Amino acid sequence: MQAMNKYGAEFLGTFWLVLGGCGSAVLAAVFPNSLGIGFHGVALAFGLTVLTMAYAVGHISGGHFNPAVSVGLCVGGRFPASQLLPYIVAQVLGGLAAGGVLYLIASGKADFDLAGGFASNGYGEHSPGRFSMQAALITEVVMTAFFLIIIMGATDSRAPAGFAPIAIGLGLTLIHLISIPVTNTSVNPARSTGVALYVGGWAVQQLWLFWVAPIVGAVIGALSYRMVAGEQR
Repeated sequence: MQAMNKYGAEFLGTFWLVLGGCGSAVLAAVFPNSLGIGFHGVALAFGLTVLTMAYAVGHISGGHFNPAVSVGLCVGGRFPASQLLPYIVAQVLGGLAAGGVLYLIASGKADFDLAGGFASNGYGEHSPGRFSMQAALITEVVMTAFFLIIIMGATDSRAPAGFAPIAIGLGLTLIHLISIPVTNTSVNPARSTGVALYVGGWAVQQLWLFWVAPIVGAVIGALSYRMVAGEQR
């Protein structure tokens, strides 16, 4: 039962991340009379989803909400490999459920069209700033690497207690401020999958990058933190 509680917490946390983050991009980023929240608001929304759910259910599951984070923490010696697959399954299912709810909400608008991207991640002509695949790959690797460094550092027993969700949430906000123009910001395969499967076509064809790059980045970040931090706590 304790294991199911953890998987349930990961499902809920990832659901909220995708609904809150991608929902802000789809529903609120652009709005008439300059009332939209824009890139800054979307970046903050993603950070707030992680911050709020880390406090809400982080004590149950560790608050990963991201397959790349789970892989990175496993490599970093903070998470058992035996739990990796069920965590990833719970996270992806949470992302897909949130994508479904977001679709039901967004399709209630008369001119809604999935061709608008539905907050999917992409490169080339599907990058918000038309950045290349190489630029997208580098961005996702580097951003995820630093995300893992922030997570492992903030949750180290030597760090100030109780502030980890704030550091992690603000770290994710900063990551989005940097990289939304490049890829729409993934650093999270479950977030990417949760909307891409509803769009289909190009979004699914480019999805591979948003699994490979975040996982590679997470491994690099975890190993870098272990090298810098020395003894693991």
